[in-house]
Amino acid sequence: MPITLYILIGLAMAFDLLNGIRDSSNIVATMITSRAFSPRVALGATAVAEFVAPFMFGVAIATTIGHDIVSAEAINMTVIIAALVSAILWNLLTWFLSIPSSSSHALIGGILGAVAIGSGLQVIQVTGIEKVLIALFASPIIGLAAGFLFTRLVFYLARGASPRINWFFKRFQIVTAVALAFSHSTNDAQKTMGIITLGLVTSGVLATFQIPLWVIVVSAGMIAFGTAIGGWRLIRTLGGKFYKIKPVDAFCAQTTSAAVILAASLVGGPVSTTQVVSTSIMGVGAAERVHKVRWGVAQEILIAWLVTIPSTALMAALVYWVITNL
Repeated sequence: MPITLYILIGLAMAFDLLNGIRDSSNIVATMITSRAFSPRVALGATAVAEFVAPFMFGVAIATTIGHDIVSAEAINMTVIIAALVSAILWNLLTWFLSIPSSSSHALIGGILGAVAIGSGLQVIQVTGIEKVLIALFASPIIGLAAGFLFTRLVFYLARGASPRINWFFKRFQIVTAVALAFSHSTNDAQKTMGIITLGLVTSGVLATFQIPLWVIVVSAGMIAFGTAIGGWRLIRTLGGKFYKIKPVDAFCAQTTSAAVILAASLVGGPVSTTQVVSTSIMGVGAAERVHKVRWGVAQEILIAWLVTIPSTALMAALVYWVITNL
């Protein structure tokens, strides 16, 4: 294999690791801050689920990322490397600033920027981009609405219950968190699979876009390892800055987030776990009392979401120029 392919695989693994570290906070933040389980138990259980999920739910997202966005035959290794470098730099910046930005947005923006400067806009497949953008921007709205409605349903069903019901909301979170981990890895690990397979096709190692088993194994393993490490800075943001999380809030937010993300994954729609979980938390809080949610924090996150794709596109274009000229 050419040296550039080894570089690409290494960068893809680094992106996958950061994705696991960052998004572990999305999965376990509410579980930890509601004091349902210890951080070690929460992160350990979700890491196992993260590794198993890609083997159970197919590779629809990988196909979307690696095959439907741009023409595999029209791009080169430098384009893919520039996209990965841009996404990694953006993830590191937003992680350092404790902003739960979207790794999905960062990768999509990087691909678009690198492809535009490297091969021209004509290689971008409009139908695939429409599918991706609809999934990315509709999913947080659906998460907000689903969190609101599901919480209202739970409150209705639990009316008149004794305080002992909190025991159920606490302990059952291990089930909802594992479900959320399954949905997250089904969606996010596949993005790395798609990028690596795209590199294999571009370098001539593979003749067609087929996900090799070893790519699934290393991608699932790296995101699981990142989850086990945990992203503590973002756990504090998601777990406490919106409002004080109670067990029932955590239960409802995890359930709705898992349902939205898994549904998108099964139809091949790449979504942002960060977005879906954040808006689900807001929807759950609003279902109890609209003024309970600190909407100022949500505004800061919304701004980060809006600037991610154009910022990473520009960064990827710059990285591509530096690689090709220096």
